Amino acid sequence: MPSHDDALSLRDARGLYFAAAGFDESSYTEKWVRLKAGPLALYMPNTPARVRAVRFHDLHHVLTGYATDWTGEAEIGAWEIASGCADHWAAWHLNFLAMAIGLAIAPRRTFRAFVRGLRSRNFYREEFGEALLAERVGEARRRLRLDAPVGAADAGEIARFAAGAAASVLAFAATFALTFGLVGGGIALLLGWLRA
Repeated sequence: MPSHDDALSLRDARGLYFAAAGFDESSYTEKWVRLKAGPLALYMPNTPARVRAVRFHDLHHVLTGYATDWTGEAEIGAWEIASGCADHWAAWHLNFLAMAIGLAIAPRRTFRAFVRGLRSRNFYREEFGEALLAERVGEARRRLRLDAPVGAADAGEIARFAAGAAASVLAFAATFALTFGLVGGGIALLLGWLRA
């Protein structure tokens, strides 16, 4: 994802991010969110909790430069987990799922993004509104400590990554089991009803 000029407002940089990624603000109002998985399209409900979190998540994409492909979402998921999602429970859940995918497809980049998150901050503890959108990209990067290079991880950071990775795998497994258990149960009920 291209880096945005430090002089741009977050609102203007988000507009460029939307254009580059093929998004727009309708992603905050639509009832369903479409995710591409190769040739498949997956849909999930666009809950109020997800919308509340994704307004910040989109600004985080602008500031971190992480892409919106699977690897980029894994990176930003790991970064947001490490920097903390506060009371944004949808963000915690979706980021743990993304981080688990990152462990499989881009483990080094996921690790590096996690370490970067441990050393920086995010917007999840702030209020979303006009004041935040008017902030300049460079000012926000400095304030969130995203302008510093990420060096080698220390032992404590490696241990925190291991804990985060374990939690992400557990969250992924539980979500997978619950989703397919409910779908399988629904299909079994439907087949039983049709047989009766």
